[in-house]
Amino acid sequence: MAPRLDLSRPDRTRVVVAPPRISLRRTASYTHQERASVPRSATSSRFSFNHLLFSPPPSPRLPAPVPPPKHSSSHIFTTRRPRRLVRLLVYFTGLVAALHLVAFVFWNRNALPAAFPHAEEGHGEFDMVAHDVLPDFPTPIVVAHGRKPWKWTVSIPRDYDFPLSIGEYAEMSGRCREASAHARRLHHKTPLSDDMMLARDDPDDHFVDVQEADRAGLLPGAGGVGSPKRPGHFVGLDWEAMAAKPVCESSLTYALETPEAGIGASLMTLWTLYALAKDQGRAFFVDDSRWAYGAYADMFQAPPAPDCRPPPRHRMVPCPVQARHLVVSSVTAEDAFPALLAKHRRDTGAGAGQRHLLELARTGYRALFKLTQEDQDYVDKRIEELQGIAKAGGTTSPHAPVIGLHIRRGDQHPFEYQYRDTYIPAEVFLAQAERLAETHHGDAETEGVKPKAVTVIASDDPMVHTEPDFSDAHVAQQRIRLASKEAIERANPDPHVLHRFVEEAHGWDGGFFAPTFWNLGAQRKNSAAATAGDGPEPTEPPSEQTLRLRSFVGRAYMMDLAVLAGASDKVVCAVSAMGCRMLGVMMGWERAVEKGDWVNVDGGYGWGGLGW
Repeated sequence: MAPRLDLSRPDRTRVVVAPPRISLRRTASYTHQERASVPRSATSSRFSFNHLLFSPPPSPRLPAPVPPPKHSSSHIFTTRRPRRLVRLLVYFTGLVAALHLVAFVFWNRNALPAAFPHAEEGHGEFDMVAHDVLPDFPTPIVVAHGRKPWKWTVSIPRDYDFPLSIGEYAEMSGRCREASAHARRLHHKTPLSDDMMLARDDPDDHFVDVQEADRAGLLPGAGGVGSPKRPGHFVGLDWEAMAAKPVCESSLTYALETPEAGIGASLMTLWTLYALAKDQGRAFFVDDSRWAYGAYADMFQAPPAPDCRPPPRHRMVPCPVQARHLVVSSVTAEDAFPALLAKHRRDTGAGAGQRHLLELARTGYRALFKLTQEDQDYVDKRIEELQGIAKAGGTTSPHAPVIGLHIRRGDQHPFEYQYRDTYIPAEVFLAQAERLAETHHGDAETEGVKPKAVTVIASDDPMVHTEPDFSDAHVAQQRIRLASKEAIERANPDPHVLHRFVEEAHGWDGGFFAPTFWNLGAQRKNSAAATAGDGPEPTEPPSEQTLRLRSFVGRAYMMDLAVLAGASDKVVCAVSAMGCRMLGVMMGWERAVEKGDWVNVDGGYGWGGLGW
C-alpha cells in the first residue's frame, strides 16, 4: 500500500522527491533549437526538466569534476594547425641570432678599410673602402679589435704566390703610407708627409705586425687557407736540414726580380741589403724564383745560410720597414732604403756620406760575390797572367802598371752634357790611362822611352776591341765572349753556296741594349711582339734556353769586373755605368777614392752608389 501524504504539519520543509523511475539522461531527439522554442513558463503544460541538463545544479551525490588530461610536449606538433608555434619558434630564433650578432659586433668591432688603387691608372692615390671581410689580394688594412685603438697591418692571403708580382710590390708602398695616414686620422693626428715617413726611423705606433695580428685574431684565415702553390725559391737553403730549426724572429728577403734588364743595380742593392740585415740582426734570404738571369747558383755560390728557416709567406711583407719579416724588391728598394739607413745610422752612429754607403756595399760584396768554382778558377788564372805580363817584360818598361778600362755602351749614355746623346770617345780613356802610367812611374828613368802600361778592357760592346786605339789592349776574360754580327757571319757558310736556310744574324753590336736582352732565345717571328722599351716579357715566362743565354751574359760581365778589380792597379770608367760603381766597391774606399786608383771620366762626379 502506498504511503499517504501528511498535510497536518505545515511548518516542515517541502521536498519533492523524484520517483526512481525518472530518467535524467538526455534524449537523443532533444536539440538546441527545440529548447529555444519551448516556453519557460511554470504554467506551461509542456514544462519539463530538460533545460536543467545543460547546467545541472551541484549535487553532493555527483562525483567531483575531473580536469581534462594535459597534453604532453611531445604532441606539440601533432595538432592540425601548428602555424602559431612555428612562428613563435622563428621569432625566437631570429631574436637569438640578432642578439648574438650585436654582441659579436660590440666585442669584435673589426672595420676593414682596405686600400684600393684609384680609378685612374697611374694616379698615385688610393681610396680607403670599408669591408666586413678580408680581401682576397695583398693590401694593407686598418682594423679595430674589441676596445683597442685603431691599428693597421698588411693582409696577404695564405695561399697567395710568393713573391708578389712587380706591379703588386710597386703599389704596396703607396698603400702602406695611405693606411698609416688613415690610422693617424682616426686617432686625430696629423698624417705624415711621404718624405717624413720615408726618412723617419722610429716605428709607427699604429702598425701591428702580421704575426701579432694573427695571434690577436685580426686576420682570421688571412683571406685564404692552405699554403701557396708557388712559395718562392730561397737560394742555398736545405729544407730537410732546416726542418728542425726554428722560424726566424726577424728576416730580410731580397726578391731579385726586376723590370730592368741590367744586372748591376740588382747586385749593388743585394750587397747593401745584406750589410743592413746583418747590422739589424735579421736573417737574410735571397729569392731568385723570377730572376731574369736564371738561377742565382748558376752565376754565384749560395749566400751564407742563417740558423733559422723562413716564416710563413703571408707574414713576409714589403712594408713598412719595421715589419718583422721584410721583403725588398727592386721597385720597393727606393722606399725601404731611407728608413733602413736611418735606423742603421742611429744604431751605429755612422755618417751619411758616400763613404759609408760604399763600405756597406763592400761588406755585402765580400760575403756574396763568390763566382762559381769554375769561373773563379778561370778568373784567378787570368789575373795571374795579366800581372805576369806586367812584371816579366811584356812591355818595354819593367813593372808596368795594369790599367783597366771599363767602357759602357748600349742604352746607357754618359752624364756629361756633351756626350749625353753619344758615348765617351776612346781618346778620353786612353789619355787618362797615359796620365796614370806617368804618375805611376814618376821620376824613374825610362831611358827616353815613353812610359807604358798593360791595358785591360772590359766592355759590353765586342767591337771596342777592334778599334785602332785599343789594338794593344788585352781583353779582361775570354771564357765567355759576346759575339758581334760580323763574327757570327764569318762563322756561317758562304752565302753564295747552297746550304740550309739560316736566319739573319743578330749579334751583340753596339753594347748592351734592353730589347736585345729580353729577346734572347726568342723566335724571329716573336721578336716583333716584344716591347721596344725596358721591361720583362709580359706574357709567358722565359724558356730554359733563354735563361741559359741570359746567364751567359751575366757571367761574362761578372768575370770582366772580377778580373779588372783583381788585376788592375788603376781603373778608368764612367760613373754613369753601374759597373763602374761596382768596381769602386770592389776596390774599397781607401784604395779607390783616397789613393785615387778609381778614376771617373764622366764629368766631375764622384762615386755615386745607388743614387738614393
